[in-house]
Formats: sequence, C-alpha cells, structure tokens
Amino acid sequence: MSEKIAVGEAVRRRRTVRQFRSDPVPESAVREILDLAGLAPSGGNLQPWRVFALAGEPMAELKRTVASSEGEEREHQGYPPNLWEPYRTRRFKNGEELYAIIGIPREERPRRLEQLAKNGDLFGAPVGLFFFTERRMGRLQWADVGMLMQNVMLLAVERGLDTCPQGYWVRYGQAVAAATGAENEDLILIAGMALGYADEDAVINRYRAGREPLESWAQFRGF
Repeated sequence: MSEKIAVGEAVRRRRTVRQFRSDPVPESAVREILDLAGLAPSGGNLQPWRVFALAGEPMAELKRTVASSEGEEREHQGYPPNLWEPYRTRRFKNGEELYAIIGIPREERPRRLEQLAKNGDLFGAPVGLFFFTERRMGRLQWADVGMLMQNVMLLAVERGLDTCPQGYWVRYGQAVAAATGAENEDLILIAGMALGYADEDAVINRYRAGREPLESWAQFRGF
C-alpha cells in the first residue's frame, strides 16, 4: 500500500484515467477496497449493491465478446434525451477538450469511434468492476450504489491505483451479466469501472475536466 493520504487529498487526486498499464492488481487489494467501500451509507441499510470483479481470462473473454458485438438495446440511458443547458454545453466542452488533447478533430469520426471503443478494453486496465442492483430497486438505491462507487475510487487512490467509471458498459448489459453470472439473478447493470495503474506517459491522462465554481450550484442560508 502507498503512503496514507487524507480524504480531501484523495478527492483532489482522483481522476478518470483512460490509459492503464497492464500490471496486474492483486486480488487481495481488490477485496480490501470493496470490503471498505461497503461501509458506504445506505438508506435503511439495504446495501442494495452487487459487485462483480473480473480479471484474467474471464475479463479477456468479455472484452472479446464486446469487441465482436455492435451493442445491445440498453436498459437505461446514460444521459437524458435532448440534454438541456447548461448540461449540453458542459458535455460538449468535455468531449472537445478530451479529443483535442489526443489530437483527434471533430471531423475525424472514425478515430473518435476508435477511441470510444477503448472503453470495451477497459483502456488497458487489468480489472473490471461491474456494479448491479436488483431491478425492483428505486432511485434512492441507485444513489446508494453511486456512493459505494465513490468509495471504491477514493480507496483506489489511497493504494496508488486509478479508476475510470464507465457508463459505456450498459450497452453490453447482457454480455456483462453472462460473464459475471448475474444473468441468473434479477439484476440490472448500473455501470462498470476500470481499475489498475495509470500509464503516466499517456498523453490522454493529462486531461482534467474542469468544475463549475461552488457559487454556481450551491446556496447557503441561515449561517
């Protein structure tokens, strides 16, 4: 384990990595991260999350399946239809900045699609984490799973690891369910996550998405 860091520092260091080294992550490290992440808050203590960790040949087989597939009908969408302002502009700006740093202009659509497809390879990460809940669960339980995922990402930082949360995998929900065994239960895939060691030499990992100032989204009254 790397040096202990404060929670605030882990929040600042956390980033979305889009190119990993192939170095394996020990199962013991993944188990420890998930065990601690399970302390996430949960309304009514339902703990509605189910997590499947894949590495080695099971993950390689899933990658091959995805690479040969055109995708499936999604059970849920990543973004609302007809995204409105200011969210539409934020999403557009994020995409433009990301592709600009790796030198792919908007008119080179095939190269952009090639970069997008790297999600299916976990951007080279050796471990894939897949977060499910039961289909009967409601929105508050989905929020619980989100808090679990945030714990995973911060605990990874503490251990010198990096992550990439991926909504991409919902377009391959059935393939993921088959690879993990979740197809035998009434579960729905919420998101995937790449876990591994960042390739610090990769240009794309220099990208940091900006954030809106606190005053634009928070209000304080009665202080």
